[in-house]
Amino acid sequence: MAKPLKITCVGEAMVEISLDGAGAGAVTGAGGGTGAEAGIGFAGDALNTAVYLRRALGGAHEVAFVSVLGTDPLSARMLAFIAAEDVSVRGITRNPDRLPGLYAIDTDANGERSFHYWREQSAARTLFRDGFEGLRGFDVVFFSAITLAILPPDVRCGFLDWLKGWSGLVVFDSNHRPRLWESAEAARQGVARAWQGVARAWQRADIGLPSLDDEMALFGDRDEAAVLRRLRACGVRRGALKRGARGPVPIGGPSGGDADYPVADRVVDTTAAGDSFNGGYLAAVLTGVSERDAMVAGHRLAVGVIGRAGAIVPVGVGR
Repeated sequence: MAKPLKITCVGEAMVEISLDGAGAGAVTGAGGGTGAEAGIGFAGDALNTAVYLRRALGGAHEVAFVSVLGTDPLSARMLAFIAAEDVSVRGITRNPDRLPGLYAIDTDANGERSFHYWREQSAARTLFRDGFEGLRGFDVVFFSAITLAILPPDVRCGFLDWLKGWSGLVVFDSNHRPRLWESAEAARQGVARAWQGVARAWQRADIGLPSLDDEMALFGDRDEAAVLRRLRACGVRRGALKRGARGPVPIGGPSGGDADYPVADRVVDTTAAGDSFNGGYLAAVLTGVSERDAMVAGHRLAVGVIGRAGAIVPVGVGR
């Protein structure tokens, strides 16, 4: 039996408010007597990936979440929620002077979502202020462009520098949220360190999990072929380019067009489509499943997740 892996997902966890009332635990809207409801839960791209990876991975492996929470009641509930998902919380620190970020989701009739954020002073923005030693001892580190965006510029650069000398497996998702960056140019530079920059994280990275629409929006690539050419030219040799309902294509190999990707019967909420794909795909590749079957596993999980409301859906969905 192979040695059990220790995997960590690094990023921000937030309070999730679902404006259609379908989140984890409905709370009746106050004031106005309208009867409006909002569902309250906890989510964030790195946390979502950790939860879905934990569910899909064998119990012998550890999946941890690294972040900073407050010491307030909502942070305490969030910590308990994460632990209840069997995701290790040993990498979570507490900041008594900060609160968790919050976001609200509004979905249209096609399940497409819009976000409204309150996160500028979140506890997670103090992540790594004491250095990166908390990442030692892990075999795999997953992070995203959102992780990079919430870090102060000096900490962001320090994190990418630290990864250069780290011996484990690096997984990156260029999940792009324009409002998190100071400007579009800052976003390009932050992610370009991963894709293009000499001696930066993507030159070091082992697995890439970008989304086609994010890459085209951020770098101005004309089409899918241009995205793949750029990624491969930057040295990315392994991973999957996510393309939504069409299913992914491998970054480092043939098109994989013969893969049998399931089709969603209905789309309720696409909030964690990419994150759940990440979890299903990584669980497969880290345990030796073929690239083709790993992409199918990730896509199948995502199809199940988008058929339910909220970022983290009940256990068993998508299996």
